[in-house]
Amino acid sequence: MSYTVVIPTIGRPSLGVLLTQALSRHSQVIVVDDRPCGCADLQLPDVGFPVRVLRSGGRGPAAARNVGWRAADTEWVAFLDDDVLPGPGWEAQLAHDLRGLGPDVGASQGRIEVPLPTDRRPTDFERGTAGLATARWITADMVYRRTALHRVGGFDDRFGRAYREDADLALRVIAAGYRIVRGLRRTVHPVRPSGPLASIHAQRGNADDVLMRRRHGPGWRQRIGDGPGRLRRHGLTTAAAAIALSAAARRHPMVAGAAALVWAALTGEFAAHRILPGPRTADEIGRMLVTSIAIPPVACWHRLAGELRWRAVPRATAVPAAVLFDRDGTLVHDVPYNTDPAAVQPVPGARAALDRLRDIGIPLGVVTNQSGVARGLITAAQLERVNTRVSELLGPFRAWSVCQHGENDGCGCRKPAPGLVKDAATQLGVPVDRCVVIGDTGADVSAAAAAGARGILVPTDRTLRPEIQAAAEVAPDITAAVELALSGRVGP
Repeated sequence: MSYTVVIPTIGRPSLGVLLTQALSRHSQVIVVDDRPCGCADLQLPDVGFPVRVLRSGGRGPAAARNVGWRAADTEWVAFLDDDVLPGPGWEAQLAHDLRGLGPDVGASQGRIEVPLPTDRRPTDFERGTAGLATARWITADMVYRRTALHRVGGFDDRFGRAYREDADLALRVIAAGYRIVRGLRRTVHPVRPSGPLASIHAQRGNADDVLMRRRHGPGWRQRIGDGPGRLRRHGLTTAAAAIALSAAARRHPMVAGAAALVWAALTGEFAAHRILPGPRTADEIGRMLVTSIAIPPVACWHRLAGELRWRAVPRATAVPAAVLFDRDGTLVHDVPYNTDPAAVQPVPGARAALDRLRDIGIPLGVVTNQSGVARGLITAAQLERVNTRVSELLGPFRAWSVCQHGENDGCGCRKPAPGLVKDAATQLGVPVDRCVVIGDTGADVSAAAAAGARGILVPTDRTLRPEIQAAAEVAPDITAAVELALSGRVGP
């Protein structure tokens, strides 16, 4: 197993512990000194194996990692932070995690553990650090295939701090067609000492969030598994404070008082949200009160600065809010009026294409005509068993919209009518005009158009030539259809 370990550093003493306790002569190691130019040479302990040291000029962890992986010549590049401590047998476990991974896998994520105090409740900063244990794709322990890094251009140097640069890279690697898997190796990420204003300094990340939205569209938070954040509440808090001060200056006491009450309520809620789970010591409470007052306007300031700084970055085409699939001929081979779950066979590439959408966080649904029930050729119970088998083979779908009517029943759900598509969008809670429907007949794309959704045709032997000629978007298979749906382009 061929891999290089890349460690960006700003000279923390913990780097020596990482090199001496976690790595051995079996690893090729590149340490990237990201201190500003002019610093003395980095002092490393004698570890008994060669360690290559490069400089990146203090441009941040993204740029430092780029310097490191571009100097590597191995199949895989393992990124570790200089303040983590990989678990016992990390190298052997890493080799186990990478062994046998197919070329469609672009990265393997380690399991992060954040030790918290056992004799008291964790502080606000400690709870924030503990979130790394469940975060996706953080480069405290992340291994990427070097060809995947080459394909997407590596990390984006515009992320100048240790924030969002890892999620940005992962989204681009996934968009390039790779999967990211989770390994079994474990790495400890300790809670570093923090200053009293650490939470205020962290608000600079709001500017990076602007770049994320422009690069990956409005649904980027959901795709990386992040919550909605508090910026809207911070905006309301800041606006209330501004109105109170302005009204007081203009001698409008009632308006000033009302706005001040709104500000106090929002600030109190924010402070309580941070204080109640913590140790509630005098120092922690005082720090939370002061920073809870300061954070809303600081967060808004950095957000505005980000909007101005990144205004020239083109906005990304929004990814679909949901992708809906026809069942027979699209997801599974068409067996007319199938009553036997054992006869269900997925089409080639279906599971991988669906998992790609699931990895991104896009909800999936099935929209299918099943007139065999109305014709008496299949029972509703048999249909349910076949649908269950489809989910067993292809993974879960968050919406099933099934029309059991006959062709002449005059219903509004049977494709090419829009009912199934609209119903699936309602089940998923997404706008129908941001859904993509993928199917193998003209009825599928017509239903999409009638509902206001986007339709992509994947022809099979039963697809009529006029249907292919009439379709605005055509893909040769389900894999290509998913890529077309994600690209936002209108296909041939």
